[in-house]
Amino acid sequence: MSAPIEFFFDFSSPYGYLASTRIEVIAAKYDRQVDWKPILLGAVFKVSGAGPLTEVPLKGPYSRHDMARFTRLMQVPFAWPVVFPFSTIAACRAFYFVQETDPAAAVTLAKALYRAGLGEGGDIAAPEAVIVIARTIGLDADKLAAGIQDPRIKQRLKEITDDAISREIFGSPFIIVDGEPFWGADRLDQVDRWLATGGW
Repeated sequence: MSAPIEFFFDFSSPYGYLASTRIEVIAAKYDRQVDWKPILLGAVFKVSGAGPLTEVPLKGPYSRHDMARFTRLMQVPFAWPVVFPFSTIAACRAFYFVQETDPAAAVTLAKALYRAGLGEGGDIAAPEAVIVIARTIGLDADKLAAGIQDPRIKQRLKEITDDAISREIFGSPFIIVDGEPFWGADRLDQVDRWLATGGW
């Protein structure tokens, strides 16, 4: 069986959100699974020296324009949260807690969080907000609340983010196909072509 497609993303990344709506469709064409890996871009930026695009002088206004335009092109609902970028620690921890026992439910949660945070412009930063969203898809709120604070889950998120940094992953989305890296939602067509041809 072919290796899963690795999908690294940050829940505060509009481009990651866009990629999340297509990555599984592309993978399914080639009988591939997707390994969803939320990471903390804040930790990545400390190493790369970069920062959120929307806060970079000159690039900021363009990036906001482009993100909104891209979502219209892909016909994906999009709304800017009042606070942006926002903390994604609770969302990431919730994902990894759920993934331990139910990987499919973790992906459903990731999609629900993206939809709430960037599709609807809602608040998904606080643990309480994440738990409310998790409850709407049938997850146990009390278990999730405990899981978000579990030292083991905190360590797992740190390890996955550190591993991403060690592999020179510097943005969201970052997609790896059989060792080949692709950065950005605008590379999804290249991902599709790479899977179809085996590379070039």
